[in-house]
Amino acid sequence: MDVVISQVFTGASYGAALLLIALGLALTFGQMGVINMAHGEFVMAGAYTAYLTQQIVSNVDISLLIAIPAAFVVAGLLGVLLEVTVIRWMYGRPLDTLLATFGVSLVLQQAAKDVFGAQAVAVEAPSWLDGQIMILGYRYPLSQAFILALAVACLGTVAWMMKSTSFGREMRATVQSRGLAETVGVSTRNVDRLTFFLGSGLAGIAGVAVTRITAVESTMGQEYIIWAFLVVVVGGIGQIKGAVIAAFALGILRSFLTYFTDGSMAVVLTFLIVVVFLQIRPQGLFAIRTRSLV
Repeated sequence: MDVVISQVFTGASYGAALLLIALGLALTFGQMGVINMAHGEFVMAGAYTAYLTQQIVSNVDISLLIAIPAAFVVAGLLGVLLEVTVIRWMYGRPLDTLLATFGVSLVLQQAAKDVFGAQAVAVEAPSWLDGQIMILGYRYPLSQAFILALAVACLGTVAWMMKSTSFGREMRATVQSRGLAETVGVSTRNVDRLTFFLGSGLAGIAGVAVTRITAVESTMGQEYIIWAFLVVVVGGIGQIKGAVIAAFALGILRSFLTYFTDGSMAVVLTFLIVVVFLQIRPQGLFAIRTRSLV
């Protein structure tokens, strides 16, 4: 029983990190059909923002809190820059966006390596994340609880924004029928840019979160991007509730498989299970409803 509880909590922490990354993909991929392979580099940008913030703010206990909004803005602006300069010319051509953004990801990795060096750097944990809390007899590290809490907070904010703000309504209208949304006065170009800013900003926050479980380096985004895409596909394209279920399911599944086998075999087995699931249900857990006529 102790093993089950420990693996569930460990998997939930990893799933929360995947959810933070996949939330942004669910918005950009789901709404605009953009396969953004540079999304992982926005995670890396958020992580390096946390590192730089700690170098500037000497008080470690507050630097991480300052890094969260800073990483959101930095990664969000990078996303808007990518949308304006590259993506806007490729809407409706997902394979072109995949190739173009893959090239951008390589450029960003090299830029990070040139600026910060090839060696990984660490973000020091604040004192308020030291220690553990007891849950169901399991000593849950506060650093992992922080990732989970951050994911829940971001999820709640996105859900509120989608349901209760004019931007959320315009976004949902654009997803259901871009042409019809434009006829009633919705600026779909502005919606696209804001959606890219929000999705990329969430990746930046994810970068801050993953500094609690891994070192910061130029290629760190590649470790998470494929898993995040799997979360989006398994959950259903553009379906946030599906992404939530898929992220935690994959995180917990991988945790159990790692415990009973090893890390490499756990990855292989998880991929095989995902492939089998998608053969049975190719649309994912939930299918998006649209009024598109094309």
